[in-house]
Amino acid sequence: MKEYITIATRKILPIALLLCTLASCIKDDELEPCPKGVSLRFVYDYNMEYANAFPSKVDCVTLYIYDADGNYVATRTETGDVLQDENYRMQIDLEEGTYQFVAYGGLACGEHSFAPTAEPGQGSVRSDLRIAMQGNGETSNVKLHDLFYGSLDVTVEGDFYKEHTLYMMKNTNNVRIILQQLNNQPLASEDFDFRITDDNTLFDYDNSLIPNGTLTYAPWSQGEETVGESGGEDTQVTVAYAELSTSRLMTGNHPRLLITASEDGREIVNIPLNDYLLLLKSDLYADMPDQEFLDRESEWSLIFFLDDNNVWLQTVIVINDWVVRLNNIPLS
Repeated sequence: MKEYITIATRKILPIALLLCTLASCIKDDELEPCPKGVSLRFVYDYNMEYANAFPSKVDCVTLYIYDADGNYVATRTETGDVLQDENYRMQIDLEEGTYQFVAYGGLACGEHSFAPTAEPGQGSVRSDLRIAMQGNGETSNVKLHDLFYGSLDVTVEGDFYKEHTLYMMKNTNNVRIILQQLNNQPLASEDFDFRITDDNTLFDYDNSLIPNGTLTYAPWSQGEETVGESGGEDTQVTVAYAELSTSRLMTGNHPRLLITASEDGREIVNIPLNDYLLLLKSDLYADMPDQEFLDRESEWSLIFFLDDNNVWLQTVIVINDWVVRLNNIPLS
């Protein structure tokens, strides 16, 4: 008989606790108000792998909250290791109503490369929000701390926390450039100047770009690499490389990649960067808009082949390991 009572008690106790919890949220002036708001999940799968890379790529997140009319309500930030947990949720207490969320990854980190032109606060509205790249405004030769963006409209109603998902995209790129001589003669990176020019340093509240003046991106890393069998001069090749870190690439802009000879400034490469990067878009993604492709891909590599006089052979280029033949392609 005692055993039966114990088993029955074990079954009834969890149900009783649940009923107590529900009872505590019955609207009554004598009871504490029920918790309500949003349990927010962040996802970054706007990449060519279509896989959520938020836990491995985003190391800090800032959430700006606005009401239905775009008036500023609050800011929430998270910079801890909890972001690396797939199950992380940002729990936000909110009264009933409709809200506009604007999220950034990379603003609250110690070594951030972007920041609001004015921190949102009481009296500001969503359309005031601007995000600018930090620096001297003329040249950038650093590895940019990655910037991510996402937005979401939510409605809070009833009690408890309702789960929502905010999807993010990446606003920064890394471009690796490799120069190789076809006769396998070694090249030195110091013999070349690499740069990318673009006007893409100021973001509007909706992540579009606002004209802010042309910036020159210079390498944050450059040098030489030797590939091939050691000890075999005919099979070893020493190439020159440079890596440049840029802000968002947009089809409405006209960024250019320029490579010149350090000694006399002779032009070796001068191409419309976006047009060449879009050559990489496979027919598998024929229906994907060009802007989506530029946004989903963020790590680029381009290999240019030079002749004995360090003149670019404009018949072939390798982009992200794909050989692209340029015969009869008017890209200038």
